[in-house]
Amino acid sequence: MPDYHKGDLRLVGLTKSFGSFTAVHPVDLTIPEGSFFALLGPSGCGKTTTLRMIAGLEAPTAGTILIGDEDITARKAHQRNVNTVFQSYALFPHMTVLDNVMFGLKRRGDKDARTKAVEALELVQLEGLGSRKPVQLSGGMQQRVALARALVNRPDVLLLDEPLGALDLKLRRQMQVELKRIQQEVGLTFIHVTHDQEEAMTMADTIAVMNEGRVEQIGDPATLYEQPRSTFVANFLGQSNLLRAEVIPGSGREGITLVRSHDADLEVAEDHLPEGVSDVWLGVRPEKLRLGDAGGPNRLKGVVRDVSFTGVATHYIVAMPWGRELTVVQQNDGSARASLGETVTVSWAAEHGFALDASQDADAGAMVEDDV
Repeated sequence: MPDYHKGDLRLVGLTKSFGSFTAVHPVDLTIPEGSFFALLGPSGCGKTTTLRMIAGLEAPTAGTILIGDEDITARKAHQRNVNTVFQSYALFPHMTVLDNVMFGLKRRGDKDARTKAVEALELVQLEGLGSRKPVQLSGGMQQRVALARALVNRPDVLLLDEPLGALDLKLRRQMQVELKRIQQEVGLTFIHVTHDQEEAMTMADTIAVMNEGRVEQIGDPATLYEQPRSTFVANFLGQSNLLRAEVIPGSGREGITLVRSHDADLEVAEDHLPEGVSDVWLGVRPEKLRLGDAGGPNRLKGVVRDVSFTGVATHYIVAMPWGRELTVVQQNDGSARASLGETVTVSWAAEHGFALDASQDADAGAMVEDDV
């Protein structure tokens, strides 16, 4: 029996090359029916090319695209029950909002086009605005019209290509919440392409992090953030402090292993260590670090080189004796603050650390450029 549902989208060995350049190396993905799935990565990682292959706008070099058991690889874009919402909205300026939403249904001769379009506008909270022209609406409203126009067709899969990229920060955050609400209400499969880590983590049930045409890791947002499997994921999805360390075999207590980093013996949860690796990067997220002695063995001393107050938290840069700097984010919960030039103890719990193979570049994913 297959381990997928009838409406799951499956990519099997999906590949795309342009001449000698491989934009997407063989990708195998199963995207569950009714889920909100994100393809996340920097510019040029292959996420948009993957989306375009699913949409039928780009022919794969190899591999198969299936919805359930139905092979749609060779079908043209208009023959697939797949719709795309672009960043540019692509609305017809001479048509009313209602006519824009009805357009696809009327072309197919749907007698209930008007009723369905009105319902779609209600879903995106634009009821009563059907008689307006797109130019009379704000950017956020135009994006909702584009979304309604795609949703009204009830596609098997809705593709979102950087849909919020043209909106300002406040509106973008509002739309993140709205998109998630709409997806849960209609129950369709949403595949969202973005370079914005916060956007992906806010909305998606599952995220595939892509880098240089390959999927680095797939998981729910919490797992990817707490247990990254590569330095790229650790640095691209948020920020990580990475310490070079050596595993001390047979050390520690139950469920805990000791690693030695710059003459300090530090604890890490055993199940957070990569198998068969002795040289590791010990990673800790900035908000998991504490200024002051938390009582455990994970303590390092350093000097505060920078202090930035951001309202909800204070960000510290703490220089270690061996030259590496650690970033500490401390919530403004009434705890004592450190001063510039002060010598401080930085501490953390063993379960808050993760370890990665030290053969990987410690700065991978940290300096990548965002899409424009």
